[in-house]
Amino acid sequence: MGTPGEGLGRCSHALIRGVPESLASGEGAGAGLPALDLAKAQREHGVLGGKLRQRLGLQLLELPPEESLPLGPLLGDTAVIQGDTALITRPWSPARRPEVDGVRKALQDLGLRIVEIGDENATLDGTDVLFTGREFFVGLSKWTNHRGAEIVADTFRVRSGTSLGREGVQDFAVSTVPVSGPSHLRGLCGMGGPRTVVAGSSDAAQKAVRAMAVLTDHPYASLTLPDDAAADCLFLRPGLPGVPPFLLHRGGGDLPNSQEALQKLSDVTLVPVSCSELEKAGAGLSSLCLVLSTRPHS
Repeated sequence: MGTPGEGLGRCSHALIRGVPESLASGEGAGAGLPALDLAKAQREHGVLGGKLRQRLGLQLLELPPEESLPLGPLLGDTAVIQGDTALITRPWSPARRPEVDGVRKALQDLGLRIVEIGDENATLDGTDVLFTGREFFVGLSKWTNHRGAEIVADTFRVRSGTSLGREGVQDFAVSTVPVSGPSHLRGLCGMGGPRTVVAGSSDAAQKAVRAMAVLTDHPYASLTLPDDAAADCLFLRPGLPGVPPFLLHRGGGDLPNSQEALQKLSDVTLVPVSCSELEKAGAGLSSLCLVLSTRPHS
């Protein structure tokens, strides 16, 4: 991998989970969360799946909704995937830990090598992990602790890039970034292109991106967006040859103030989606899907 972003390989599959009716009530979604407009949340989720499948050309795998898992659609928290390796996370909230079971099985069925977290002292949410193509940054937040970050390092420093049936070890640097406030790291910053980090304008977002700049040995351009939530985007290389990369991002209906800044990302095709209703349950865009590059067993 010669340049930052080359490790953000071509994508073939996306995994999402349907929105259950239990998410519609504040009680079902969890203490302190507002009630949702279920029809609107399901409509947003359906549009996201359609964009992944039709606009980006990915094979879409949809897990059915589970009423016992109201936050199940936030399956980006349940796994960290790079190459053919999937680290199954251990969410901070015990009530969310059963969410990993269906994700584990789906990724196993796709032929990924599964790594489990056996340490009961570790907490790790997948949306605290940002992969730039050359290295990992793990946010130390309310949701993810030092032990969780150490397990990310143990997993991807040693085995990331190993494909089933052959040895091919790729060593990625893994650095920790303090995250202040209630956000995950990817709720503050993300990859806006192969060499560009985008970040929100809040103090928490700017502190995180400055910490990343100090820790890295790789040159990244940076772009500040008015809204932190706009930095929670997904840079995706489609599986079709000759097709330019996409940036899946929150559209103007959600975050109008950030649209002009996003237009500065000239090396990607912008694909807007909405998740304003799902956001009420704590969903960021990157938490609503898992994207991977693999082929199912024939």
